[in-house]
Amino acid sequence: MITFLIALVVLVVGFVLYGTFVEKVFGIDPKAETPAITKNDGVDFVPMSGWRIFLVQFLNIAGLGPIFGAIMGIFFGPSAFLWIVFGTIFGGGVHDYLSGMLSLRKGGVSLPEIVGSELGTGVRVFMRVLSLVLLLLLTTTFLSGPATLLQGLAPLTTLPFQGRALPIIWVLIIFAYYALATVLPVDKLIGRFYPIFGAMLLFMGVGIAIVMLGWHASEMPELTDGLYNRKADGLPIFPMMFVSIACGAISGFHGTQSPIMSRCLTNERQGRWIFYGAMVAEGILALIWAAAAGTFFADPDNGLYGIDGLQAFAAQHKGENIAALVVDTVSRSWLGTVGGILAIIGVIAAPITSGDTALRSARLIVADFLHIDQRPKVKRLMIALPLFLCVFGMVFVNFDIVWRYFSWTNQTLAVFTLWAGTIWLYKNGHQASNIKHQTSNISRNGYLIALIPALFMTMVSSSYILIAPEGFHLPEAYRWIGYAVAAVVTIGLLCGFIAWTKKR
Repeated sequence: MITFLIALVVLVVGFVLYGTFVEKVFGIDPKAETPAITKNDGVDFVPMSGWRIFLVQFLNIAGLGPIFGAIMGIFFGPSAFLWIVFGTIFGGGVHDYLSGMLSLRKGGVSLPEIVGSELGTGVRVFMRVLSLVLLLLLTTTFLSGPATLLQGLAPLTTLPFQGRALPIIWVLIIFAYYALATVLPVDKLIGRFYPIFGAMLLFMGVGIAIVMLGWHASEMPELTDGLYNRKADGLPIFPMMFVSIACGAISGFHGTQSPIMSRCLTNERQGRWIFYGAMVAEGILALIWAAAAGTFFADPDNGLYGIDGLQAFAAQHKGENIAALVVDTVSRSWLGTVGGILAIIGVIAAPITSGDTALRSARLIVADFLHIDQRPKVKRLMIALPLFLCVFGMVFVNFDIVWRYFSWTNQTLAVFTLWAGTIWLYKNGHQASNIKHQTSNISRNGYLIALIPALFMTMVSSSYILIAPEGFHLPEAYRWIGYAVAAVVTIGLLCGFIAWTKKR
């Protein structure tokens, strides 16, 4: 319990102190008109209230990520708590704030345009392709996954395909919803219903935390239990845990979602609460579920304590979706009937609401680089229809192997976003100092808030693709090669950055 409470306090204090510092480094202008005002088109650029934007942003970036990722991350041991806390404060919070605020400053543009404007045309094209592939893949998975779960609750007509029963009716129903959410104005569907689902997701987390602290405090994992690797498959904590817990600490997918809400802000002061604040709220949710998964399955009578009980539960259900089973089991047991309903919302509604905003983000990315006005419905449909066809076609393809690369591409996306933020902060910090004829450590060295996590995540992504089973899967005896190559890549980028600053 002590570890959990300290971690919770640090996250809140981190938002207040470090979030304020990040805001000061960025340099907001409360008097500046935002794109929601200057470009109000009634479709994507729509002014909305701050609390509504916060809940929509929270649900957009959360979904199942901070729940499933945290559950799989706690298998590594209590060290997961450290990554959730410090990753959220110094990594995810900075990443989400910069992606949202840079989009706002650049007129509400999407992530590839943000990154490309700082890192060059070649990177811009690469980011367009990478982002679209990632978003379409995520939409497809968050279409077929919930459809399969709904089929189990309410069986409808299926279609035999590739040795499996495809729940085609549920696929069509969810797909129809995706189409509406992608094309309709942001305040008509997303702005009205997402705050409700976002509040439910938070309510479920708070309920789990209350029960855990009130009746199971003595069984909760502690840092004093040891930071050694508890993972049974022998995979190392670094970089595996840092990719397993993505949305609960830092996730590149968030960078594709923040521009959706940057088009709705009415004042730059809202940025810290909405972008940095939503990330901290997600970190708290991840913290709760990591602790719950490591607490619920304790069985002292049989010598199983905390995470050991979770490992035993996973062994009994090998081959099944362990994270989904944990959510369902914990929610129903600790929260009863209400918990069962919330669990259904968590594993079905949450991915659906991430899938549709992913598809909406894909539409905005295409519209941005083709410079197509999105006010006319015909032009929105002109972009959306090819995206719909791609997603619907991919439902019939087995993406089990390809999906394994999602985690890596997700974190790689975060790497590019952080480097773009580093460049922007360096250029604007030094320009501001020169204009004011003064040397300010905050403005001139403010780029360090993005550079340090950029270097760390570069090391994580580079080593992951070499060590992970879905990558080159270097044997344990040769993992040092993966770390060495990753170090060379990271140091090389740092040297390149230093050389660039000297030229300026």
